[in-house]
Amino acid sequence: MANATMEEFEALLNESFEMDTPEEGSVVKGKVIAIEAGQAIIDVGYKMEGRVELKEFAEPGEAPTVAVGDEVEVYLRAAENARGEAVISREMARREEAWDRLEKAYADDARVEGAIFGRVKGGFTVDLGGAVAFLPGSQVDVRPVRDAGPLMGLKQPFQILKMDRRRGNIVVSRRAILEESRAEQRAEVIGKLNEGDAVDGVVKNITEYGAFVDLGGVDGLLHVTDMAWRRVNHPSEILSIGETIKVQVIKINKETHRISLGMKQLQEDPWDLVAAKYPLESVHTGRVTNITDYGAFVELEPGVEGLVHVSEMSWTKKNVHPGKIVSTSQEVEVMVLEIDGAKRRVSLGLKQTMRNPWEVFAETHPEGTQVEGEVKNITEFGLFVGLEGDIDGMVHLSDLSWDERGEDAIQNYRKGDMVEAVVSEVDVEKERISLSIKAVGGDKFADAVGGVKRGSIVTVEVTAIEDGGIEVEYEGMKSFIRRSDLSRDRAEQRPERFSVGDKVDVRVTNVDSKTRRLGLSIKAREIAEEKEAVEQYGSSDSGASLGDILGAALNKDE
Repeated sequence: MANATMEEFEALLNESFEMDTPEEGSVVKGKVIAIEAGQAIIDVGYKMEGRVELKEFAEPGEAPTVAVGDEVEVYLRAAENARGEAVISREMARREEAWDRLEKAYADDARVEGAIFGRVKGGFTVDLGGAVAFLPGSQVDVRPVRDAGPLMGLKQPFQILKMDRRRGNIVVSRRAILEESRAEQRAEVIGKLNEGDAVDGVVKNITEYGAFVDLGGVDGLLHVTDMAWRRVNHPSEILSIGETIKVQVIKINKETHRISLGMKQLQEDPWDLVAAKYPLESVHTGRVTNITDYGAFVELEPGVEGLVHVSEMSWTKKNVHPGKIVSTSQEVEVMVLEIDGAKRRVSLGLKQTMRNPWEVFAETHPEGTQVEGEVKNITEFGLFVGLEGDIDGMVHLSDLSWDERGEDAIQNYRKGDMVEAVVSEVDVEKERISLSIKAVGGDKFADAVGGVKRGSIVTVEVTAIEDGGIEVEYEGMKSFIRRSDLSRDRAEQRPERFSVGDKVDVRVTNVDSKTRRLGLSIKAREIAEEKEAVEQYGSSDSGASLGDILGAALNKDE
């Protein structure tokens, strides 16, 4: 029994020791018994006292708040030091206490209060009531912050993103709190907005594709195409940051909270009057706003633009980039060719405001007119000659020369040569002009043999004597009479009996305008004369000899 009582007593004694003697490395309660030399002396019980620097009782940026008699929690690092005092820390006690509180908040996804007190690489340090956390630069605000000075030392809420007690790491975010409150604010503002509402907003930001407009806590996007009915190259042309503008709510996406805005929707649509204002084939002055590979856009009035297709730009410049014909901001005259109200498209023509140069040429240069021009191009089938009105005419090989083959005649011409030609045909529809160089000065052959037909008797001049016959000339046209055609009498068929310069009467046996030659014969003339004499005199003088008949015919001629 006595043994049992001893054991009980020992257990109670041990228990009292454990209760009274605080364990090193734990948080204990103590009482401030004195403040001296910037330190607080704290009694932690069991005849143990320790000292704590006053600054450990201060919040960042504030004065210490501690007085004699205050009960405080401190961390017992060691029961006794060399001076026989307990080694205690208020800061470490706060940290332990803070970690317990923060772990609970992290588990509950609750906000915690803290104050930014320092700047470190990549962000800031935050005091969360005893525990120090890291606030990354990207988590300070919704948009990048250039100067965090005004935020320093302010008590404000944070969200814990990550924590690791073993390593002593805590990462917090201020941005998550702001986004949450913004989302609530957005939801409230969006709840009051309806599609079609006209509201006032402030231009916050301008980009290439539009502007962000603050509608009082919520931003909407005003796209560049919804700013005006006319073409806007960059939003800065009509808006500036900080400007208050009236906009219409075009669309609200309830899920993403995105709001689309428009300015032009509050103005009258110029397209409502286009058809009445711009009848087909009417001519108007417009301004070139944009040039592309396929044509040029021309503004007829703000908000109404038409396209001049490259094919409608010039009568003569076919394969040229539109930028070589017109330039941006140039004033031009255009004709309305087509209007498509549904697609909001106007087709315009530039060349239609000028007369078709082929029509003009046909009027001013009827067939047979002589023209002069520069050889622009030489091809295997002829020459292209530049004419007035910036158009070309073509001289076919066959129209180069009367005397030479076309292939030979074309060798005489070079690019840049000035040539004279006669208009032989103008086809306005096919935009084709045919010219003839050989027709300049008329057709010498046709002029020379104008009244000459087969069977005609003409007088020619001998120009050369050859073995095979004689060369003669008639009105400047050369011909050759073969030996066999020099006389009906074989003995007289000798070329040498003629002399250069002799005049001889001959009969025309052929007029070949293709080869441009006359077929001539003395023999044929003699036979024809004899035949005629026999017909005239043979019947009445039936017994007369041929000599008598010819003699009588000659006497009559004389």
